[in-house]
Amino acid sequence: MSGLIATNKIAVIVGTGVSACSVARFFEQQGTAYLFMDTREQPPGIEELKVEFPNAVIETGGLDQECLESAAQVIVSPGLSLKTPEIKAAMDAGVPVCGDVSLFLEVNTAPVVAITGSNAKSTVTTLVGEMARQAGISVAVAGNIGDPVLDLLSGSNTEQYDLVVLELSSFQLETIDAVNATVATVLNLSEDHMDRYDNYFQYHMAKQRIYFGAENVVINRADVLTKPPMAAGVTEYSFGLNKPDRHGFGLIDTSQGDMLAFEFKALMSASDIKMPGRHNVENALSALALGHVVGIPMEAMLETLKVFPGLPHRCQWLSEIDAVNYYNDSKGTNVGATLAALEGLRKDDGKIVLIAGGVGKGADFSPLKEALSGIRAMVLMGEDAEKIAVIAPESIEVQFADSMHSAVVKATAI
Repeated sequence: MSGLIATNKIAVIVGTGVSACSVARFFEQQGTAYLFMDTREQPPGIEELKVEFPNAVIETGGLDQECLESAAQVIVSPGLSLKTPEIKAAMDAGVPVCGDVSLFLEVNTAPVVAITGSNAKSTVTTLVGEMARQAGISVAVAGNIGDPVLDLLSGSNTEQYDLVVLELSSFQLETIDAVNATVATVLNLSEDHMDRYDNYFQYHMAKQRIYFGAENVVINRADVLTKPPMAAGVTEYSFGLNKPDRHGFGLIDTSQGDMLAFEFKALMSASDIKMPGRHNVENALSALALGHVVGIPMEAMLETLKVFPGLPHRCQWLSEIDAVNYYNDSKGTNVGATLAALEGLRKDDGKIVLIAGGVGKGADFSPLKEALSGIRAMVLMGEDAEKIAVIAPESIEVQFADSMHSAVVKATAI
């Protein structure tokens, strides 16, 4: 196989998952020769892949470094680190290494709203898409949410869309030289994926790549790490829960309560936002800023905020049973997301029973300590349960469970 690549310069798709399959479909449209390569002996879904691509060469059980070093280009799935020795060797040999989003951006002609952050990416991405649809704008929503970006393509362009809204993870951003978005944002930053990055700075720098080539940026006034080094000709907008100023979206205090505002103009009551929690007010403001930059009419955006309920598993209200409200925040997979949820529901301080645990991905749990002092109890489960228990204040009850069912039963009893 090494000789075949050396003589014919075939593109190598590293991975066999959803994004990898979208790359293969794109290459077939383009008439580009390719093969699949995967580190796993029997990747999930491999049989379905063989059915869809019956003529494709599929190499599993490791990465052939010689093949990669002589490839025309290497397309890496987001789940595989660029530090993987065989991938790094290909990069050192001068082989172009990118991801599916880079291929999409090369042929995309529609304005792009690019969104990243440690938390709330999917909520804000979906919300901006819904705002555009409410306004009658033909919009595509993709990236780290829903469909792979290359599945948006029909032929070699995206002329059927007036707007593309992309959620981008730090893993995806590692393989993009320049997003060149009409507007880009880092919504917030907190420790995440520390099992993949050597330190927080590396993770921060990966997120900042979303600003490369952007015409406009939207920053979080409460998080200095969301601010990029400014370039000439780039306009900066902002959002936050405080009073806004020029180019800012925020809250102003009125006799009718908190009002969402742009610069010095009140827009609507914060209490009219359908999504629950204070953190979702912040999400609404960020979506308004992004939508405003790309010309979504304000009336349509405000109407969307009044009806959009939020996404499943993200502080999702489930039911009220015996005067107890149950919320599903199982997408809160890092410390920052958990802090946001507890802050968003702070009106219930002293009543909250938190089910938490799972795999912390190398995160430092200590920032949770202060917020936990305001809850009633915790039920912990999973691999890192004991690590969370260590930082629990003495004032709260802590129990352990070996399953989600058991955890809910114990939380209900409390």
